Amino acid sequence: MGRSEGARQIETARVHGTDVALGAAETAAAVYPGAPLPALAAPPTHVAIIMDGNGRWAADRGLPRVEGHRRGVEAVRRAVRSAIELGVRYLTIYSFSSENWRRPPAEVADLMGLMKLFVRRDLADLHGNNVRIRIIGEREGLPADIAGLLDEAEQRTRANTGLTLIVAFNYGGRQEILRAVRSLARDVAAGRLAPDAIDLDVLTGALDTTGIPDPDLVIRTSGEQRLSNFLTWQTAYAEYVIVPEFWPDFDHAAFRAAVDEYHRRDRRFGGLSGKAG
Repeated sequence: MGRSEGARQIETARVHGTDVALGAAETAAAVYPGAPLPALAAPPTHVAIIMDGNGRWAADRGLPRVEGHRRGVEAVRRAVRSAIELGVRYLTIYSFSSENWRRPPAEVADLMGLMKLFVRRDLADLHGNNVRIRIIGEREGLPADIAGLLDEAEQRTRANTGLTLIVAFNYGGRQEILRAVRSLARDVAAGRLAPDAIDLDVLTGALDTTGIPDPDLVIRTSGEQRLSNFLTWQTAYAEYVIVPEFWPDFDHAAFRAAVDEYHRRDRRFGGLSGKAG
């Protein structure tokens, strides 16, 4: 599917509680007649993105996988600009999962190299645009040069007050919960915390994302429909929008289309509908 076509549609929409697969000629406006969105609808506070499809994008073009990853970095830059333009306050990107270490060593080396290149080339621009960077994921055991760059990115942008860019690197949702539980267990064993004092807020505060609101919207590219161990705790009530584009083709139009779809959802958080009718 080409970029211009994919930007006009969402692969899976939710209409009156029923999943509807959209055909190539159908647009979100056609599926939701009589319910136009305001031109400047309030953006979701926190958007999280599972950036999927770099390898398939490259394979479709007869290119090496690393070229797909390079183009994926360009898509990250576009997504950051889009988040700023749309007024999103927090943007989380799933850059490297705990499971990605299982990939061929050459590909892992390419991904590490692209991560270093991104920080070195883009940190000044991000800082200049008032972007604050947060890194979530396991730091222990990372190569020293990678760990140092991640620390530098966080420290240099710590006082910024614009978009917070959360980079999930060497991250896994289950592993994050396990680290939090072990930390709380050590506090209990040391007498610093009573077991009965552990509630949802205490556990949430022990996660990597402490101080960051839960995602309102999760976007996954390439048409895949799974969580892939991403923000397992934090996305309990997030809205998911699956888009057909491979990540290197994800652009501002696709970002805006996903946000528009988010605004059509009826977020009940286990309660009754807040919409009339």
